Amino acid sequence: MTDIMRAAPGVGLAAPQIGEPWRVVVMEDRPEYIERQAAAGVYSPEVLAALERRPFGPLVLVNPTLKAVGQEGGAFFEGCLSVRGYTAIVRRYREVEVEGLDVEGAPVRLRLAGWPARIAQHEVDHLAGVLYVDRMDSRSLAAADSMPDWVRALPSGVTPLGRCACCHPINDVPTS
Repeated sequence: MTDIMRAAPGVGLAAPQIGEPWRVVVMEDRPEYIERQAAAGVYSPEVLAALERRPFGPLVLVNPTLKAVGQEGGAFFEGCLSVRGYTAIVRRYREVEVEGLDVEGAPVRLRLAGWPARIAQHEVDHLAGVLYVDRMDSRSLAAADSMPDWVRALPSGVTPLGRCACCHPINDVPTS
């Protein structure tokens, strides 16, 4: 699964996305992914900092469950290997606790924040048959190619997880 995720390329993949009936997810945000988007001007250093985007993984989780840590959250664009070519704003918790098993069957308990927490929520949603389009702000659905323009158009001082109307703390996002 990790090879398939990397070949896509993507930062996460759930087994049902490739036709497997397993409760397994893989996640990874490689340095070159982040550097490529920064070099292309997709994300400014301020946006990357607000997203708490940093390299991690690869992580393989079997039968993962999520629990929100606090109510702090925010909204940002998400895309999906299952819905190619589109992106939309999705509200997610900023921090989650993930429990599951590793590939050897040993218990795993992780506390993830920022972008890694967003990826975990997105991938665990797949295990419940939920896609980001089921959680998106429907007015925000756009062609993925236009997302960099939207990010660059953020007003000065407003970060994607900052203090704007669409990015306030959340109380209504299920954690699967």
